[in-house]
Amino acid sequence: MNKVYLVVLVLFITLQQCHMTDLLYTEKDLVTSLKDYIKAEESKLEQVKQWAEKLDALTATATQDPEGFLGHPVNAFKLMKRLNTEWGEVEDLVLKDMSDGFISNLTIQRQYFPNDEDQTGAAKALLRLQDTYQLDTQTISSGDLPGLPFKSTMTVEDCFELGKTAYSDADYYHTELWMSQALKQLDEGEESSVEIVTVLDYLSYSVYQQGELEIALDHTKRLLSVDPEHQRALGNLKYFDYQLAKQKKAEKEQSVKEESKTEQEKTVGKGEYLPEKRKYEQLCRGQGVRMSPRRQRRLLCRYYNSNRHPFYIIGPVKQEDEWDRPRIIRYHDIITEKEMEKVKELAKPRLRRATISNPITGVLETAQYRISKSAWLAAYEHPVVDRINQRIEDITGLDVKTAEELQVANYGVGGQYEPHFDFGRKDEPDAFKELGTGNRIATWLFYMSDVAAGGATVFTEVGAAVKPMKGTAVFWYNLFPSGEGDYSTRHAACPVLLGNKWGECLRHSVLSGDFLLRSECIVLIMYFYIKLALYVFLLICIY
Repeated sequence: MNKVYLVVLVLFITLQQCHMTDLLYTEKDLVTSLKDYIKAEESKLEQVKQWAEKLDALTATATQDPEGFLGHPVNAFKLMKRLNTEWGEVEDLVLKDMSDGFISNLTIQRQYFPNDEDQTGAAKALLRLQDTYQLDTQTISSGDLPGLPFKSTMTVEDCFELGKTAYSDADYYHTELWMSQALKQLDEGEESSVEIVTVLDYLSYSVYQQGELEIALDHTKRLLSVDPEHQRALGNLKYFDYQLAKQKKAEKEQSVKEESKTEQEKTVGKGEYLPEKRKYEQLCRGQGVRMSPRRQRRLLCRYYNSNRHPFYIIGPVKQEDEWDRPRIIRYHDIITEKEMEKVKELAKPRLRRATISNPITGVLETAQYRISKSAWLAAYEHPVVDRINQRIEDITGLDVKTAEELQVANYGVGGQYEPHFDFGRKDEPDAFKELGTGNRIATWLFYMSDVAAGGATVFTEVGAAVKPMKGTAVFWYNLFPSGEGDYSTRHAACPVLLGNKWGECLRHSVLSGDFLLRSECIVLIMYFYIKLALYVFLLICIY
């Protein structure tokens, strides 16, 4: 019995010991898991702490001069990217174990965050600035934009994001530029969550789409040296090889044909015609302005009393000729600081994406060629608006009863309005149907901010450029006295490169076919009486 008992006891002890041993290993695994959890929590906390410290320093600096900080296009882009993408990553991180207070607050605030469309818009604004002002990717990425106290560099992720935005629009030129910059920064040793294989994949395809087969082949070979099993790259390698051989054969045949051409055929010029977009971009860069010494001599400055208007006989306004044909006049010190601030205050809560009037239907709609936010202010809403309207009427002689409401526009970094007419052409009878106005006789444009770089108003037909100057206004007629449109007034608002541009616009319209131009009416009446007097004089001489 004892033997059996002992055997049973030994078996019991052995079984119990095995179970305990398992439990020990289980506990050890639990401890390891606990350590991993603690390490993960510490790592998470450290990431959140670093993120908070970085943004604490950034926001402390940025809020000292918000407009100056956001005037830097890279800062504007990165703000959109942080709020739309990176704060979401922080949310995912802290959701694992964080107080309900933070999550609740973040959830409430998220409704005010930019979305994917906003982030894409900020990226496209950077690409637009790059083209208009001929900035290279290195300059933008390093943040070396002149005239700003803030320097903001771009990470590999930032460059990759810009490249992806361009790729989504089949814009392979910019895809190549920004994927190349991302690759360069990776090659220089910058740490990134973006893999070099992914960058090379985008880069090779974008180069191929532009016809650079040899470079596409080189990028593909490099990709395969990093990831030999990359299926798409393996397929592309064979395809690019085939296309390159085909291209070389075609080039060889073409060179034989070229040799048979006469020298005259080879040297046919391209001509001097510049497409409007190129002219517009040149003028925005300060190039191609047709300001000759002869024209300059015709442009004068004067004190103007608005045809002896009682208000301006004692205190005439400062008037400067900006251009002769069309006549563009600038008025200096025409709006006070307090008035500008009040207009901004009234407009800010109402700012919405600016619309254009569809020339065919007259319906107001957004357009890619107008990137800004605008608000409309009626004279009855505040004495300041009424006072500004009255001032414009007194100076121009135009009846504000025929004008549209005062339009306030804000152009952030990259904001623009590509070449357009303010008036409706003959084939656009319903151009301003939804606005409930007739054709636009004239335009009065206030500048309510200085712009560090960019933001000029350019007239593409005549090669004129008017720079924004705070507290001034420019004025021009869109129609001739006959009611015909003046096509030389085609103009555009250049993208804002550095800074923030506030403008205030009042456009006078024709009502019921009447041309309510007081000053023009006076001129026409005088012309009629002079002509009548000459006619009477000739009759007297004859008889």
